[in-house]
Amino acid sequence: MTAPTNPRTSSAAWVRGIADMLAAEGLPAAELCSEAGIDLGALQHPQARVEVDRVSRLWELAVERSGKVDLGLCPQLTARFGNVDLVGYALASGPNLLVGFQHLVRHMAVISDCTTFDLERDSRGYWLSIAHIGATRPIPRQRVEYALLTLFTLCCWLTRRELQPLAVELITPQPSGNNDARYQAAFGLLPRFDQPSNRFLLAEGDVLADIPTHNPSLWAMHERLVETELVHLGQALTSTRVRTEIARILNKGEPRRDDIAERLHMTDRTLQRRLQAESTTYQQLLDDTRCELARQYLSDPRRNLTEVADLLGFADQSNMFRACKRWFGMPPGQYRAQLLQPEADHRAVAHPA
Repeated sequence: MTAPTNPRTSSAAWVRGIADMLAAEGLPAAELCSEAGIDLGALQHPQARVEVDRVSRLWELAVERSGKVDLGLCPQLTARFGNVDLVGYALASGPNLLVGFQHLVRHMAVISDCTTFDLERDSRGYWLSIAHIGATRPIPRQRVEYALLTLFTLCCWLTRRELQPLAVELITPQPSGNNDARYQAAFGLLPRFDQPSNRFLLAEGDVLADIPTHNPSLWAMHERLVETELVHLGQALTSTRVRTEIARILNKGEPRRDDIAERLHMTDRTLQRRLQAESTTYQQLLDDTRCELARQYLSDPRRNLTEVADLLGFADQSNMFRACKRWFGMPPGQYRAQLLQPEADHRAVAHPA
């Protein structure tokens, strides 16, 4: 069985911002954090980190307590409490969104190493997308929508412009009830639901517009600070960067080593040498990443096994079945039932007949 990796985490600043947002919504943030296993006092320490599943649990509890399916879907609150801390200072001193977000592809790990960010060119502009990885429980839709809306309001704040996305897409299904106006007010248009990615499209002119607070000296200084933090978190290791890139594109099919080397702007030979120096191989990293993502995808009952196999880049389900037997000692369906059982037990205790 593949050995478990260190749990992925979010920064104290980001989680503290979520807690403050919940408090602004009139919720007992300290009580909810405690129930989710988050030490609110420890979040005052700048180096503190919070495990991804605890952040998801906080969102679940907050939605349950508030009864709001659209909790966090407020641009005023994301603008105030979406705390990206050091990374935000770096972006604010950069020349434009394009250059800043090209760096954010790597720097996102400082905010959360369980979130990947991607920037993709389109004939109309640029898609900005996020995805969550490394969880062992489903990611609440409110957490995804809050993060994406925070990214959009950050774009508006950085450029000091009232931006209008050309399109917004969400993986989650359209919620029941009359929520269209809420989404319209948040993003400026109604998102398309049940899509492959969580992303929004900005016009090229908006992405290339000058950032008014650009300062080359501060930009260089903040970039050095962010890079230092990446080293501190272990995110500068080649093996860590390889795993992140694998997770980013695995749903498009199994990536070859030279594909990943190209994305990391190095030769295949250099990649091999660096991984050897870190006592690992590309194939091991591919397997470890698949195992981590399999735990996350199989914990989500909304995804059928065919979809999970596709997301893991397997050519067919039989390959995934064999891999799950090796990773977990059982086929994927049985492992899913085992993952979901504790949640079913929790619901039975929380809501007895």
